[in-house]
Amino acid sequence: MLKKADTNAVAPEALEGARSASGAAEVKRWSTGRKRSVVLRLLRGEPVDAVSREVGVTIAALEQWRELALAGVEAGLKTRTSDPLEARLNDAVRRVGELSMENAILRRERELQARRP
Repeated sequence: MLKKADTNAVAPEALEGARSASGAAEVKRWSTGRKRSVVLRLLRGEPVDAVSREVGVTIAALEQWRELALAGVEAGLKTRTSDPLEARLNDAVRRVGELSMENAILRRERELQARRP
């Protein structure tokens, strides 16, 4: 059975979501935005045990969210704005297109010359 959250002890963003028939807030799913707000609190230095008690999520889950967030930040910072390999590939594709057009024009000219007496 789902744990009922005390609305006085839970952060406002944690109360987003489903409500039971009695109107009490129940946290059934954690959206990305709600997870982000909790992870940001952890990264700002709030004690993980206090946040865990407040939002009703295990410390292990909070640690996992934090690790995933840090991995995502690291991956985002590793991307290059201009990949030299991609630039070479784009140049090669452009050159192939030019050569294909040139071949089509030459074939068309050859056909026209062959039809002339």
